[in-house]
Parts: sequence; C-alpha cells; structure tokens
Amino acid sequence: MTENRERTRCGLVALIGRPNVGKTTLLNRMVGEKLAAITRKPHTTRNRILGIVTQGSTQTVLIDTPGIDPERSRLMNQVLNRTAVQALSDADIVCFIVEAGRFEDGDRFILDAIRSAGRPTVLVVNKVDRVADKTVLLPFLEARAQEHDYLAVVPLSGKTGRNLQGLVDELGRHLPEGPFLYDPEQLSDRPERFRAEEMIREALLERLGQEVPYAVAVQVEGWEDRPGITHIDALILVERQSQKGIVIGKGGQMLKRIGQAARQQLEGLLGRKIMLRLTVRVEEGWSQSNRALRELGIEEPR
Repeated sequence: MTENRERTRCGLVALIGRPNVGKTTLLNRMVGEKLAAITRKPHTTRNRILGIVTQGSTQTVLIDTPGIDPERSRLMNQVLNRTAVQALSDADIVCFIVEAGRFEDGDRFILDAIRSAGRPTVLVVNKVDRVADKTVLLPFLEARAQEHDYLAVVPLSGKTGRNLQGLVDELGRHLPEGPFLYDPEQLSDRPERFRAEEMIREALLERLGQEVPYAVAVQVEGWEDRPGITHIDALILVERQSQKGIVIGKGGQMLKRIGQAARQQLEGLLGRKIMLRLTVRVEEGWSQSNRALRELGIEEPR
C-alpha cells in the first residue's frame, strides 16, 4: 500500500516597503516571537533577518529588510537600500507592504523596483486598525489593486494580528513545491547574540532623541552561559563625544535605564536571568566606514 503524503511547499518571501510601514512588527507577529527591534522611529531595521513560519506542509521563510528610502545619502543608508533591493531578486514571492490610506512617492519607487524584478507579489495593506473611517478603505484597496498584477491584496493589522493567518494562507498557496529549508521548530537563522543586540538597540531608540539613535550601533563582545544566568557584555558605538554623554546621561542614569529595559526584554525572550554590562565608545564616522559596517553586520549584500 502506497503511503499518501502531502507534498511540502517552501520558499523565500521578501518583506519590502518604505520605512515605518510595519515590516518588522509583521515579521515578529508571524513568527510568534520577537526577533528584531521595533520602534516608532523609521529606519529601525538595519539587517536582513530571516523569520521561519512552519504550518503543516508549508514553510514560509520571511526576509525582513530595511525600509527602502531613495532619499538616503550616507554610506550606511545606501547599503541598507541595496540590502533591501537585493532581497527582491532572491525571493520566490514579494510581500509589498504599504500603510492603509497612504501611498506616497516612496511606495511608487518601490513598486517600480518590484516591476523590474519581475517577482510574484502580494500587496499587504497594513495598519487597517488605524483607519477610523472604514468606508475609505475599500476604494483605497481597489485603487492599489489596479496598479499592478498582484497575486492578492491582503488588508491586515500587524499590531493586532487581524487577518494575519489570511496572509500566511495566501503565501502558502503560492510557494513552490519542495522540501523544508529549516527544521520545523526553528524560528530564525539569527543567533541569540543578534537578538540581544536588537533588544539593546531598541531600548536605545525608544529613549533617545531624534538625532542620536541613527548614530548608534550595538555589538555583543562577550557572552558566557553559567548555571541559571547568562553574562553579556555589549558595546554601544556612537560617532561623537557629545552623543556618548547623551547615551550615558547625568550620573549614568540614562545608560542604567537602557540596560534595565534591555535586560527585562532579554530575560523574557531567553527565559533565564541576564547580567548585562554596557560600555559606550566613540568611533568617529563609523556609519561611513565599510570596515565598521562589516564588523557590525551591516554590510553590502553578496
């Protein structure tokens, strides 16, 4: 008697959109764990991050990318743009994420890139929970659907989880047949060190002003697992001495608050006690240095 096994589907899905449309919030929601930093500030995502969603015979490998912004001029920002655009050519399916009720020049720029890449695309209209007048939503969806031959148009809320399963199901229908790329229990290709760096950076972004967050980076330099506790040493990199003073704060209070917030996040994520030590160092022009960007994992796509 022949065993009847359902064929598996697996593929890469690139999450593409302009800054602050909710790509990383959507990634974290779909995976079911916090893999990357999310804040209200744009340009939070700096790395290409894989999230893995396995349901039944389908494995969706999500590629979260930095927000694409054609106005960026600094070297780091140019690298982030190229990282995001490269994901278009690597993906089996593209998730083009826009904000409900808003379609701007930056969105049109990305849509042109999607057309050039020629990849099958699902349009995800995020933040529908923020639209107070729901009567404007349907005309917005209809207008967007006429602009490109999308596989589907999926309205949802990454924040509340509304219609999230609808997106997972829609993607699953279009993924190519093939074996899983990862163990079904695996949620990401990123190690715990990366998640620690992200949680520290999120604490920084949430507590600092408008200028400083984009001049900071975080690198875990030491990690020691002991019975019941993990000791983490992390470096916070800034570009100017004045920024170092802001990060440390009067009497070290700002750095203390950042450390406490990051430690609480990490203990919740990793399920164990964390001893976190933060050091702040000035390295002028690190965001304009190819060497520094490579060392920090913010590098040119290969």
